Amino acid sequence: MAKAAPATKAARKGGKGDNAPVLNLPQLTSCYRDMLLIRRFEEKAGQLYGMGLIGGFCHLYIGQEAVVVGIQSQLKPGDQVITSYRDHGHMLACGMEARGVMAELTGRVGGYSKGKGGSMHMFSREKSFFGGHGIVGAQVSLGIGLAFANWYRENDHVSTAYFGDGAANQGQVFESLNLAALLKLPCIFIIENNKYGMGTSVERATASHDLSKNGSPWGIPGEQVDGMDVQAVAAAAQRAVQYCRGGHGPYLLEMQTYRYRGHSMSDPAKYRTREEVQKMREQRDCIENLRRILLDDGVTEADLKKIDDEVKAIVQDSADFAQSSPEPDPAELWTDVLVEAR
Repeated sequence: MAKAAPATKAARKGGKGDNAPVLNLPQLTSCYRDMLLIRRFEEKAGQLYGMGLIGGFCHLYIGQEAVVVGIQSQLKPGDQVITSYRDHGHMLACGMEARGVMAELTGRVGGYSKGKGGSMHMFSREKSFFGGHGIVGAQVSLGIGLAFANWYRENDHVSTAYFGDGAANQGQVFESLNLAALLKLPCIFIIENNKYGMGTSVERATASHDLSKNGSPWGIPGEQVDGMDVQAVAAAAQRAVQYCRGGHGPYLLEMQTYRYRGHSMSDPAKYRTREEVQKMREQRDCIENLRRILLDDGVTEADLKKIDDEVKAIVQDSADFAQSSPEPDPAELWTDVLVEAR
């Protein structure tokens, strides 16, 4: 492994002990680039949806970018990711190509599911991304299945199972927590608490205001984490990964984050005020806050402009590719339905 670069000013001034930042300046810069790619990609997806080029459901990740990027910074090749239908950011953070993701959103053959899965159903075995799942909470039980495979094969890979606050009280989630603890499966449960399950605030839907304790009946350690701070996310992820790789069983992280857009593109989000959203954008935006940290640590405006230009070019290329890629042949309706025995 290459020698780590000197710590950033943020790290030198940072917290003590378990809260000390774990990302050096090049890593933070990489996180900034990945977060910005997700933000710009989702903004372009919203535009294409408004133009009628993306149909069906489309759930954007704008505002939550620090969560998946911070977690991904602590994973290694072979560690698995599985999540819900708000999944475009997770795909990009795993290294899946923007072209393939955008082509799938627009229902084209160049997409990761050949244009047949759409926004909620994309996969990449190569990048260890196992979906996008539309049934609330269903991915969590699949996530411990991935962890069981790691346990059975006696490798040191971990499975990360993402779900929202709206899924946190699903019965299958608690069944999964129990089984994971019972077998000491290497699974990190990640609750992306963006404050609203569809249109219902978490305060109205959940008696407990500390979802990190949801695994406590089974002895699963949990943490509440500032999901708008990529350094805090990475530090918590490091602790969780080390715990799981050490054979101690599952770990639970409640990421306290916020989505700027509605639940989906069809949601006008009238259940919250514009002032609430604007305050989050101005005071807590994960990308703008990281940008200020990078500038304070010596990264120049020209460096950040170069990253921004690179990201914009990737996103525009993905949109151009998606619109030029043909739609699937009708015969594709009969393929990939089941696996034929050999």
